[in-house]
Amino acid sequence: MNSHEPPALRETADGLPVPRPHPDPAPADAPATSPVGRLAATVERLRREVRTAQAEAEGRALIELAKGILVERLGCGPAQAARQLAELTEQAQVTPLEFAVDVINQAARDRVAEVTEAFLSRAADPSEPVEESAAVRLRAAESGLLAADDTQAMADSLLEHAVRPLGAVAVAIWAAGADGSLTLAGSAGFPPGEAARWRYVPPDVATVARRGLTDPDGLWLASLTDSGLPTVGRREYSDGARIAVPAGVGGRIHGVLEIVWAKPEEPLPRPVLRQVEALAELCAHTLETSVLPAGAGQDPGVLPDAVELMDLADGLHDPALVLVPHLDDAGQLVDFRIQHVNGRFLDPAGRPRAVVGGALLLEAYPMAAGASELFQRVERVYATGEPFRTRRMRLTALVDEVPLSAVADISISRHGSAVLLIWRIEDETARLASLLQHAQRLGRIGGFEENLLTNEITWNGQLFDLYGRPPTSPPVALENLAAHAHPDDAVSIGRFLRTVIHHRRPASAAFRLLRPDGVTRHMRVVAEPVLDTDGQLLGLRGAYQDISAQHWTEVALAATRDQLAHTEQQADERNRLALQLQHAIMPPTQAPLQVPDLQVAVRYRPAETEQLVGGDWYDAVVLPSGLVLLCVGDVAGHGIEAATSMVVLRNALRGLAVTGAGPAQLLSWLNIVAHHLTGAVTATAVCGLYDGERRTLRWARAGHLPPVLVREAEAATLPMLKGLLLGALPEAVYEETEVQLAAGDTLLMYTDGLIERRDRSVEESLSHLLDTARSAPRTLDQQLDRLLTHSRSDTDDDTCIVGIRVV
Repeated sequence: MNSHEPPALRETADGLPVPRPHPDPAPADAPATSPVGRLAATVERLRREVRTAQAEAEGRALIELAKGILVERLGCGPAQAARQLAELTEQAQVTPLEFAVDVINQAARDRVAEVTEAFLSRAADPSEPVEESAAVRLRAAESGLLAADDTQAMADSLLEHAVRPLGAVAVAIWAAGADGSLTLAGSAGFPPGEAARWRYVPPDVATVARRGLTDPDGLWLASLTDSGLPTVGRREYSDGARIAVPAGVGGRIHGVLEIVWAKPEEPLPRPVLRQVEALAELCAHTLETSVLPAGAGQDPGVLPDAVELMDLADGLHDPALVLVPHLDDAGQLVDFRIQHVNGRFLDPAGRPRAVVGGALLLEAYPMAAGASELFQRVERVYATGEPFRTRRMRLTALVDEVPLSAVADISISRHGSAVLLIWRIEDETARLASLLQHAQRLGRIGGFEENLLTNEITWNGQLFDLYGRPPTSPPVALENLAAHAHPDDAVSIGRFLRTVIHHRRPASAAFRLLRPDGVTRHMRVVAEPVLDTDGQLLGLRGAYQDISAQHWTEVALAATRDQLAHTEQQADERNRLALQLQHAIMPPTQAPLQVPDLQVAVRYRPAETEQLVGGDWYDAVVLPSGLVLLCVGDVAGHGIEAATSMVVLRNALRGLAVTGAGPAQLLSWLNIVAHHLTGAVTATAVCGLYDGERRTLRWARAGHLPPVLVREAEAATLPMLKGLLLGALPEAVYEETEVQLAAGDTLLMYTDGLIERRDRSVEESLSHLLDTARSAPRTLDQQLDRLLTHSRSDTDDDTCIVGIRVV
């Protein structure tokens, strides 16, 4: 934030401090000796003299006001007051203007004095000239505002004396209209023509001033660009800070004071913000006197605005109150007086008009300041001029200490200096009747009543619509219902009529209604007999309901259930086929391989849910070369497609392994098979070739987890090799490596169904697998069974394990 230092002060011959001018340099292209240069210097000298004269005049006005205060306080003449002021000034060792402002502040005890005291109380050193100049600035600005003959002069005075020392470069004063519009009453510091572009802002247009008007605490923007709000001078000061403060007095907001800085700023300190609020209040006084009609200074009870509004209220068909502001001795709004009560007025507590008229709003309705916030709404409308409307507000009146409540629709609007409050108390009977009508419409229900003594039949409008008959046609008697229904429903309708008419018990029936327009609707009728005290039948009453939508929904649901059952049966058959195929090719265990100095064991655990039959596969076979082919893989997806793809890849790898190629080459060929010959499936796999004579394992991987080597009491995964999953690309190259094994080593290959968890990362699950593998039982079969038993997998996927142990 700027330092907010005032310009340097100097004293004139009569002791009045005035701003020390800062001479502006002459234009660069106008030498001082040239005619243009001499003319520019003359203009600048005259401008400084004018500013000096204005400052001297305003300073004299404040000093003369202080002299008048001393005349009144001391009971002396003007000459003696002037001598007394000079002596006191010399004793205080301050300038006459600063001492005069101090005298005015002590005598006035107004908002300016309050702000000055707050500013001084926060200062580390109260004698610093910064704080003293703040009081001088405010009083000088006040003097300029009072002397201004229009709002434009008021804006010029504010910029020159009050906000420019704060670092501001422009000021705008907005007047608030009764309809919520804003008018630019005065501005200073903006380029020529900018004020004309912003002379009028319609209601509900979001601008900086509008936000400041609606926010009781005003609006501070560190940078106008970040807000995106339009306002006057946006193009010239787009990066600068802005503050918009409501200008209000006596509880009513008359406009907004907007101050502009040329660059972004931090929020104003609280003492400086209090100065700005005091300036806004000064603007409010000026705006009030310039916009209020003649007679505004009279008693609020006889305001011309209220007189006109009383005539308007009497012409309304709803209860209405005309409210005028009630101010305390300090001029602050404390309540509203009920100036007029129209003839349609209905008090929620049932009190007569004479009791309410003339009373204060909070006296007549003390609960208005409670949960309903009615008083706060009236106060806000009076302050801003923005109307307020709401439905179903609860009004509470306190009568003999008993709260009586009613629900009403509320409308509040300001007309000049008066407020019109309209409420329409909700009729409970009418509301219930409307609610019943809407319920019948939404439920497609029509009611009827028949008087069997007079043969009079009454239908509501909804029942005529259900029957497809005009309201002028005669209603259909209940005993003639069969003539308007489908012939196949005659039996159920006859049973229904016998129950109601002859057995005199309530009953219901469903039937198909044949309407005159040829449309058939599915209906349900419910009726009950009306009996006298002797049990004699007097009439019938009941209701019809159109259940066509429900009927067709049930038909559609039945068809959907049949289709779903058929689909589930097909899915079960496909899953059983896939499971049978999987078990036929890969049994849970297989006969051990006969390999010298090597133990081989496999485990396969299918998914517990048949619908999740997957494509996990394994293979362990001795090749013609004497090498042992070891592999596990996982085809993406579930179902018969995954199972058949698994068979293709497993058999293809067996056939390719006969060529004697290494694991990397085998996976490269298998990738071509997966991409071109199996419908572009994708899969992961680990392939290894064990040489029993050298006790080595050559292996490669295609997007699969690496094998785990268990040696003595340690377990670790083999180094991660590069290898893309099968079927992702037409061609892929895989990396392979060789591992030297020793007697007692155990190597494990597995699919992700052994470790995968939804709530754990792969690293955590793999760490658990290594911990389980370290505590190895004595036999290889026991070790694989232990891995399956202690598996924490929760994905219900297939699991394959291939293990070898060197002996």
